[in-house]
Amino acid sequence: MKRFVVIVLDGLGIRELPDVAEERSQDRGANTLGHILEGYPDMKIPHMTQLGIKKALVYPEQIKEDEAKEAYYSRIQFEHDGADTFYGHQEIMGSKPTKPYRHTLNDYLDEIVGALESNNYNVRLAGDTLKFIVVNEVMTIADNIECDLGLAINVTGALDAVSFEEIKQVGEVVRKQVKVPRVIAFGGSKVTITDILQAAEVKDHYIGINAPKSGVYNNNYHCVHLGYGIDSKKQAPYALAQHGIKTYLLGKVADIVENNYGESFSIVSTQKVLQKTISLLETIEEGFICTNVQETDLAGHAQNTKRYKEVLELADEYIGKIKGMLTDEDILVVTADHGNDPTIGHSKHTREYVPLLVYSPKKIQRGMLEEQFTLANIGASVCDYFHVSHSLYGKSFLNSISKQG
Repeated sequence: MKRFVVIVLDGLGIRELPDVAEERSQDRGANTLGHILEGYPDMKIPHMTQLGIKKALVYPEQIKEDEAKEAYYSRIQFEHDGADTFYGHQEIMGSKPTKPYRHTLNDYLDEIVGALESNNYNVRLAGDTLKFIVVNEVMTIADNIECDLGLAINVTGALDAVSFEEIKQVGEVVRKQVKVPRVIAFGGSKVTITDILQAAEVKDHYIGINAPKSGVYNNNYHCVHLGYGIDSKKQAPYALAQHGIKTYLLGKVADIVENNYGESFSIVSTQKVLQKTISLLETIEEGFICTNVQETDLAGHAQNTKRYKEVLELADEYIGKIKGMLTDEDILVVTADHGNDPTIGHSKHTREYVPLLVYSPKKIQRGMLEEQFTLANIGASVCDYFHVSHSLYGKSFLNSISKQG
């Protein structure tokens, strides 16, 4: 067996990055894991502790307690702009981050309306001073007001009235007209266009649909993220597929990373996504598995420290089970994509270091790995593990830690 498993604990930062004062002053003092531990010093995460999570938190200090007895540990200074799940996962897969464009829907309103009308969609504008678009009376196009403003435009649809494929097609029309990092096409069942319209809100110079308030997340949620400037042929799933190695994406990563030659499973529940990871490990003998635990990030957005602690404890329990299933040749990486400190005073992501914990029953050594300066080193290490040539950004860290290296 030869499997490489990456578990992304979405939003689990471990102290602010050095450039926070200049780049994101609102994140000064951020320390997601540190602040959760301050609030709950008895938090039960024994498996991640053995992997070195608490040592990564104080990296590069050497501490005796909570020593990483089973793994290599380090931290990563991610390279993408801001603090973003979409670009974080593209970076993990091996993409070189580019600085995104920020703009409002209203900056490109005429272009989007014209493109939709030329594709025979029925279009009308809604809103007062700021406008958003209603398409065929079943979906809306508006700013994303939940991530950093100006980074995404949402296409939100009622799946009882329109297929997800058509929502995606509208998203692709929008994608050709705008330069924001993401156009997010999504929808849910048991909601109507009235529910969606009633969730419209204005934030600063942006007008969007409050997705949780609209109810689209509650039933039969479908989602795809259409990125700007992403070349999926310079990512691990594509490179591996050219050599007959499948990629399995689980959780939110399934919504945002292209995986045309593998299998993707969109799951939100921590328990379900990690149970699915275990199910795959029980059935496949070779492949790359990347699992995103999204509920850590959702707890951060809700500024709910107790909930964050509970999700981490549940994730830790499953990480212990996953460790026990690995063969001598397998590798497990536990990491994150950005921070999301629930105590920082705002509900957005935070720009922080993220942990890098690398475990294998016998394949690697134990100790402190040098600090990494891009998440893309993970994707490069996956390809290196499978001896696959690639054009990914990033550099493999496996030679630094392999017993055979």
